[in-house]
Amino acid sequence: MTPYRDWDQDSGIRAYVIGSTHMDVAFKDGAIYRYTSLSAGQANLDRMIVLARAGDGLNQFINRAVKKRYSERLA
Repeated sequence: MTPYRDWDQDSGIRAYVIGSTHMDVAFKDGAIYRYTSLSAGQANLDRMIVLARAGDGLNQFINRAVKKRYSERLA
């Protein structure tokens, strides 16, 4: 997994993995969720990837736009 930069040190996200059709997000509480274009929508998934790579705003976006729209909980 790629560590999430979290420039502001205010995120609940620890790391992420960007796959060809999904994104796995690891939270600091130990939970890992998989988001796909089918579960969250392609536009939302694309935005999540941009925010993850930027290292800022991903946690807020997930809470606001896709909170429960994950395809599965991995851990």
